[in-house]
Amino acid sequence: MRQNVSARAGLLVGLAGASAVLLGAFGAHALRGVLDAPHSELWHTAVNYHVWHALALVLAVGLGRGRSGRVATASFAIGIVLFSGSLYALALGAPRWCGVITPFGGLAFMVGWIALGLSLRSPAD
Repeated sequence: MRQNVSARAGLLVGLAGASAVLLGAFGAHALRGVLDAPHSELWHTAVNYHVWHALALVLAVGLGRGRSGRVATASFAIGIVLFSGSLYALALGAPRWCGVITPFGGLAFMVGWIALGLSLRSPAD
C-alpha cells in the first residue's frame, strides 16, 4: 500500500536524487582531467554515498512511520549534506579541516538507518 507523502518530503526526495545525478555527471564530465586521482576518488565516493542515501530517503519517506521515520528522513538528508557535501568540497580543494565534518555525516547516516529500522517495527513489537 502506498503511503501519502507531504509535498515537502516529496520535494526533499526529488532534490536529493536529482542533485546526485547532477553532481555525478558534473564529476564525470566537467571535472574530468581537472581533478587528480585522489580528488577524483573523493568525488566518486561523495556521489556514491549521495545516490545510496537519496534512495534511503525514498524508503524513509515512503515506509518510515512515526517519530522514527521522521528521524530517519532528517538524518539521511543531514548525512547527505555533511558527508557527501564535505567530500565534494574537499575534492574541489577546500581546506583539509573540512574533513572534520565528514564523520558527522557518517554518524547521521548510521542514525538514519537505525531509525528507519525502528520505524519499520510492527506496533506489537
